[in-house]
Amino acid sequence: MKKSFKYYAVIWFVALAIFNVACFVSPAKLGDFSKYDAMFWTGYAFITAAFLGQLVCAYKAFDTNSKEKFFLNVSLISVSYTVLIVISVFGVLCMAIPDLPNRIGIIACLAVLAFSIIAVVSAHSAIDTVSETENKVKSKTVFIKLLSAESDALVRKAESDGARNEAKRVFEAIRYSDPMSNMALNSIETEISVKFGEFSAAVKSGDSDRIKKLADGVCDLIADRNVKCKALK
Repeated sequence: MKKSFKYYAVIWFVALAIFNVACFVSPAKLGDFSKYDAMFWTGYAFITAAFLGQLVCAYKAFDTNSKEKFFLNVSLISVSYTVLIVISVFGVLCMAIPDLPNRIGIIACLAVLAFSIIAVVSAHSAIDTVSETENKVKSKTVFIKLLSAESDALVRKAESDGARNEAKRVFEAIRYSDPMSNMALNSIETEISVKFGEFSAAVKSGDSDRIKKLADGVCDLIADRNVKCKALK
C-alpha cells in the first residue's frame, strides 16, 4: 500500500502546484483592488493547510499492509478529501471577494476547519473501533478455522472409502459448527483437540476398527460445544 501512496502523492503535488499557479499567475489587481490583501493570504493559508492535512490523512490510510485495513481507511481519505473541497470553496471566496473584513474570513474558515477536524477524528476513531472488533473476532474464531483446515486436509489423506467418508462427516460437523470461541469453552475445545488428534492418527494409519468410534466421539463433542455456544449468547 505504501507504494500506492507514492502515486497518490504525485497527484496531490500536481493539484497543489495548479492551485499555486492559479493564485500567483492570475492578475495581481482586480480593478482598483489589489489581489494580495489580508483576505487573500487568509484564504491561501487555510487552503494550503487543508492540502497538507489531506496528505497526512492519505499517508495514514495507505500506511498498512492489510487490504482489509486499507478498505476501512478509504473512509478517512474520503472525509479528508471532502474537507479539502469545502475549505477550498471558503478559501476561494475569501480570496475573491474584495474588501471582505478579514475577521469574517478567518472565523468562517476556522469554523469549517474545526468541524473538519472533528469529522476526521471521528472517522479515524470509527476505523480503529471496527479494526479492533475485527481482530477480536478473528482471535475468537481461530480454533474452528484451524480445526476445519486440518479436517479438510485429513479427508484428502484418507486411503480407504470408509475412512474418507468418516473424515468427511467430521469435516462437515466442524465446518458448520459455531465459529465463535469463549473462555468458558476452553475445556471442551481441549477435549475436541485431543479426540481429533486420535481420530487423525487412526485415519492416517488406516485403523478401521477405531475410525468410526473416534469420528462419533469428535462429532458428539462438536455438538456439545455448539449447545454451550448457544447458551453463552
